[in-house]
Amino acid sequence: MTNELLRYFRAKEKERASETAAATQCPFCSVQCTLQLVEEQIVERRRYKAIPTDNPTSHGRLCLKGMHAHQHALHPERLLFPLAKVNGRFVRVSWDEALAMIAERIVSIQNEDGADAFAVYGGGSLTNEEAYLLGKFARVALGTRHIDYNGRFCMSAAAAAMNDAFGLDRGLTNPLSDIPLAQTIILVGTNIAECQPTLMPYFYEAKKNGAFMIVVDPRETRTAELADLHLRIKPGTDAALADGLAKVLLEEGYVNETFVRERTAGFVEWNQHIATVDIDEVARVTDVPAENIRLAARKYGEAAEAIVLTARGLEQQADGYVAVRSWINVVLATGKIGRPGSGFGSITGQGNGQGGREHGQKADQLPGYRSIEHPQHRQYIASVWGVSSDELPRKGVSAYEMMKKIDAGEITGLFVMGSNPVVSSPNATFVAEALQKLKFLVVADLFLSETAELADLVLPVSSYLEDEGTVTNVEGRVCWRPAARKRPGEVKHDWEILCALAHKLGKGQYFSFASAEDIFNELRLASRGGKADYYGVTYERLRRERVYWPCPEVSHPGTPRLFTDRFAHSDGKARFAVFPSGVEKEETDELYPLYLTTGRVLAHYLSGTQTRRSPALSARQPEAVMDIHPETAKRYRIGPGMLVRIETRRGTAVVRSRYNDQMRADTIFVPFHWSGLQQINNVTADELDPYCWMPAFKRCAARVRPIVDLGRN
Repeated sequence: MTNELLRYFRAKEKERASETAAATQCPFCSVQCTLQLVEEQIVERRRYKAIPTDNPTSHGRLCLKGMHAHQHALHPERLLFPLAKVNGRFVRVSWDEALAMIAERIVSIQNEDGADAFAVYGGGSLTNEEAYLLGKFARVALGTRHIDYNGRFCMSAAAAAMNDAFGLDRGLTNPLSDIPLAQTIILVGTNIAECQPTLMPYFYEAKKNGAFMIVVDPRETRTAELADLHLRIKPGTDAALADGLAKVLLEEGYVNETFVRERTAGFVEWNQHIATVDIDEVARVTDVPAENIRLAARKYGEAAEAIVLTARGLEQQADGYVAVRSWINVVLATGKIGRPGSGFGSITGQGNGQGGREHGQKADQLPGYRSIEHPQHRQYIASVWGVSSDELPRKGVSAYEMMKKIDAGEITGLFVMGSNPVVSSPNATFVAEALQKLKFLVVADLFLSETAELADLVLPVSSYLEDEGTVTNVEGRVCWRPAARKRPGEVKHDWEILCALAHKLGKGQYFSFASAEDIFNELRLASRGGKADYYGVTYERLRRERVYWPCPEVSHPGTPRLFTDRFAHSDGKARFAVFPSGVEKEETDELYPLYLTTGRVLAHYLSGTQTRRSPALSARQPEAVMDIHPETAKRYRIGPGMLVRIETRRGTAVVRSRYNDQMRADTIFVPFHWSGLQQINNVTADELDPYCWMPAFKRCAARVRPIVDLGRN
């Protein structure tokens, strides 16, 4: 083809091309990066690309997942109309039929088995409006105490610990802009480089400014590669390590006595406890050399400003709450909180893990972080909702405990919205078997997920591209997400489904909302005066800016940095805490000689329901891979790339091996984003933290063997 002819066809193609762009927000991690989704129509072909836009959290950055998030929303497997299971197969039904079926089954189950026999299971990716409405729906339309959500598996240990220590839980006590001001940064059980990669420039800037970075992790992650000191801890020994650092801080004079005296309570008892700690014993328990424990403590203690950040590696343990409190003790002893460059935080995992728990999805919480057991809190929310406080149910149980109640026949109906517990729960084989005992299971989702496949009825819901609403990101900013596209097929918004179903149940007067903004305005009122006060946040403001909560009035600027003058307890003081040592955990033995720990990879998100349907992301990592030290692998006759069977006391998973000489020799790592044979949560432990009921995902005893043992051929 000549150059002239080529130019001619390109000119004609350009004439027939059109381009549109719509503002939206990544649906995945807690950073909530903003972008423009550009749609190009070239003749009969459509092409999409994501262009990052500026915002005060990620500053125009976008990671791999955000660049390709639209692929799952536009996927041909999207559910487009309600499906009912008839004789073991799904058939299309109308919305009227679907809603009538749900209402009839709710009424019959509650008449037969009691109001609490019908439960609700939510998700940390729902918007604030939908999370709020789901909590109201459970308590007002259903009158059930049984509601919880998958955020129980994400932030519950840190949330409970911060509430008890500080009187308030917000993921970060400081704005992200404080990170470059810190002279020492301790990251405990968090792999930000893969889980929240657009935050990494904050840490690069801190390093450029001379910050000393300490990473506590059994693995050498991409985040740990940046560390000046990597403490390759034995899985599940984080609380002991924190006490070891505390011992050094106390002995070497790094305690801020003025801060401790004026702004804390419980120091004397904690000091007595730490006096009994032996550094050599801590080194033995954690497998971290004593000199490295001392170095970490000194670097933190001598820094004028320092930040401690935790995440699931620390928190998803049988003693995750205690571990978080132990690190908070270290922060309080040195007074490094409440000022620029000094603070504490837990890096939220899910897109709306923060907002999702603030406004009513947790079993024991009402909107605004109010307690469902507190008489005045109940009275206030009842007045907002227009019901009697006596009508509100009491607290229920945690997400995994609901599964146990389903197995025991105490819960016989379940409504799942925005979650996939068959993949995301610990001991997931048990969960799948329990769900099949239900009299009725309804799932609202984008796709026929592994949980939806077990349902009696599946409802199609809108994606992030179609659903206007707000989320609260990792640093406590409330963010508005516009709807960028029209809904396909007969898809409804989650909030529309809840309102329509409430009308079917005769509770429509409490759910007369016409838009997400209508719901948000009621949420604002419901949160007013609570610890998570959104009253001063409006859609009008959010269209211009991202606002930090608490924000009690429209004229209030928001609160970027917490605890500058006082903590949120009534006396204004933070609490030290002492806990009995030796929480019972699953240990390795001759039969199960390795520790198994789980986590995320860059290309995928949560149970993989969305990212596994993105061609670009799935191609990046199409299957689960087990990281194992080469010497450990050779001991069990496992070659690189070989299919391996992982067994624990609960079940089996089959994945491919990958040699990693940076792994601990006693530990293997597998990501949790896959189902079927690769589903690692079929084998994870279902021990629950007694303070927050977080499952112990991050440590269990396992054994490995090759599917084909080449050493014995």
